[in-house]
Amino acid sequence: MIHFSSRLLILRSMNQISQTDLAKHIHVTRQTIAAIEMGTKAPTLFTAFKIAKFFGESIESIFTFRESKK
Repeated sequence: MIHFSSRLLILRSMNQISQTDLAKHIHVTRQTIAAIEMGTKAPTLFTAFKIAKFFGESIESIFTFRESKK
């Protein structure tokens, strides 16, 4: 099983940007941003790159995942 998490909500809050504004900047829906923040959806590689570039961060500093043996 893969466990996914992100610092996206923290970064958005620190930069005072709404889900809607971020979504418009990177050309995805607000629902996509919400799902990534809640951990119900992992971003595509392209979306992860766009988010990282927007915030001036590395992908690894924003998104983490780990696999657990089950």
